[in-house]
Amino acid sequence: MSFSDPLGDMLTRIRNGQKARKSSVKSPASKLRVNVLETLKREGYIRGYETAETEPGKAEITIELKYYQGEGVIEHVSRVSKPGRRVYSGVKDLPTVRNGLGIAILSTPRGVLSDNEAREANVGGEVLCKVY
Repeated sequence: MSFSDPLGDMLTRIRNGQKARKSSVKSPASKLRVNVLETLKREGYIRGYETAETEPGKAEITIELKYYQGEGVIEHVSRVSKPGRRVYSGVKDLPTVRNGLGIAILSTPRGVLSDNEAREANVGGEVLCKVY
């Protein structure tokens, strides 16, 4: 199956899974998706993820969602840079999400980082999504 926005598809699956109170959701695997999930795991927004090969050459990611006191830890997730409109940010213009309570995930020359990690590494890049 071909997607025009694979990362947006994964974020929508996470959003829908949280609303439906699912313990986990599945998504097709790619390097970008795994890197974004690793950032979400480091920042404490998901419990974890596992990659498994379903068919030769096709892999699937199982994402374990995280809840706190019955509410989803991810309150809002939105795609910023879309296939039709890419959004880039320099290190001085990095967005702050919810006054520092949320994160922006960026694709930088040093890999996929949160906005705080990008500030520490002094790099800018493409703003992929915002999470809070």
